[in-house]
Amino acid sequence: MTIEKTFIKDLLILHPAVFEDERGYFLESYNKKSLASKLDVEFVQDNESMSHKGVLRGLHFQKPPFAQGKLVRVITGSVLDVVVDLRKDSSTYGKHYKHILSVKNKTQLYVPKGFAHGFLVLEDHTIFSYKCTNYYHKEAESALLWNDVTLHIDWEIENPIISEKDKNAEYFTNFVSPF
Repeated sequence: MTIEKTFIKDLLILHPAVFEDERGYFLESYNKKSLASKLDVEFVQDNESMSHKGVLRGLHFQKPPFAQGKLVRVITGSVLDVVVDLRKDSSTYGKHYKHILSVKNKTQLYVPKGFAHGFLVLEDHTIFSYKCTNYYHKEAESALLWNDVTLHIDWEIENPIISEKDKNAEYFTNFVSPF
């Protein structure tokens, strides 16, 4: 597996080794031992969602002490994955990063604690999977408004399908970071 740094500190793109032949492919999506020197985290929970084209989920995060780092990937289909740096002492505070995750490119994104995360589904029946460094804690969950103009995120869609919770998320301009 190779690891690529992004312009945001600690936000990493992982490229697994993929072995393909006439039968299909094989890849190792995670190996704690081989990644230990580059990704020193302990994952405690795996989550999976299936969504249809046009669904937008996010921008979600959990507040400390229940903050989560995530290793995200797509099992089938594709998404436009977006993260926003919420670490107030970071030089990229409030900046976002976008990346296409798909079954075709098989890339993964490591999102450390202190980031809001969301994704736009680009294909029907997309299965999205993520490993978390902390357990889900309902009282700690929070969200930023996906289309807050101060974040300058071009989601490349005008009317996504979103939940009521995401429609009523907090504006970044009113946000006081706990990170």
